Amino acid sequence: MPIETRSFTFSTQADTDVVDITDEVAELVTQSAVNDGIIVVFVPGSTGGITTLEHEPGMVQDIKDFFERAAPKDHDYHHEERWHDGNGHSHVRASLVGPSVTIPFRDKRLMLGTWQQVVFLDFDVRPRERELIAQIIGE
Repeated sequence: MPIETRSFTFSTQADTDVVDITDEVAELVTQSAVNDGIIVVFVPGSTGGITTLEHEPGMVQDIKDFFERAAPKDHDYHHEERWHDGNGHSHVRASLVGPSVTIPFRDKRLMLGTWQQVVFLDFDVRPRERELIAQIIGE
């Protein structure tokens, strides 16, 4: 069973930026030699997360509001006592989402629901250039 490893980069705006990466993930599958299998997309870093959701303005705002309630920016974080980098909330938020998502595909097409997109959430406190790693496994 072949395994292909690829990556792609993009820019983010920080502060719970929700970036639709569905097209990039689908393109990796299309370019691969694998017709049926799974793709795992992973963020190497501790202030970003990957999940699926309906990427529309209302849901994006709901996600931002949720994370502000769950891990507010103005809370005192022990991480900040050590590093003084102002992103303790970023690490907590990223840990709630997780660093990867696995998506099945058939005939080189992601098996996502009608209103389901793959998104990257950047929780860091400054804009960044992000690289995601993808592994494609199948036949």
